[in-house]
Amino acid sequence: MIYVLEDDENIRELIIYTLNGQNMQARGFGLPSEFWKAIQEKTPSLVLLDIMLPEEDGFSILQKLRAAPATRRLPVIMLTAKGSEYDIVRGLDNGADDYIPKPFRMMELLSRIRALLRRSGAENEKQEEYTVGNLYVNPLRHIVWVDGKEVVLTLKEFELISLLISRQGIVFTRAQLLDEIWGYGFDGESRTVDVHIRTLRQKLGSAGNYIETVRGIGYKIGGERG
Repeated sequence: MIYVLEDDENIRELIIYTLNGQNMQARGFGLPSEFWKAIQEKTPSLVLLDIMLPEEDGFSILQKLRAAPATRRLPVIMLTAKGSEYDIVRGLDNGADDYIPKPFRMMELLSRIRALLRRSGAENEKQEEYTVGNLYVNPLRHIVWVDGKEVVLTLKEFELISLLISRQGIVFTRAQLLDEIWGYGFDGESRTVDVHIRTLRQKLGSAGNYIETVRGIGYKIGGERG
């Protein structure tokens, strides 16, 4: 089930109609209070979240979702008429997994939803656990520890660290990371990778130093395997 929190009824109903036509169950909400009531009853597989809403804005809702254990890793795509770099960075820093400005093409939205659902599912069954210094990553169990303490990451942050640590020593360009993690052409928004890497390093603390910047190319995981 996909929850759509969008106060514009026309956009909300179009999204729901399109998703249902693609065999994706969807439920729409025009008010955050309606959304929170539904969340208490059933946790969705993904949320499409508008920013400009009555009662409270999307940033506040996103922060609450990330603070609650039950929805901490719930995939969230932000929908908004705001397209400035500040709003993009703010949304990603607050834990959004993706961001699509209005007006958007419905096929593009579907592609992003499918990619995010695919990556949040059980695609990691063949992956192992990895240790580099004081950093431990278990892709199957969706666990990241630093010095034995769990680090809470967004889905995209987790996918980034899992990819980099599973290919330790391999340098990934920003374009490669966009293809691997986002799964679609990102219209040249390579700074999205930089924003996620910066936030990831901050959350990992001392272990963030294992993510090395290769000037003019991209990123890799350095350090010694544990």
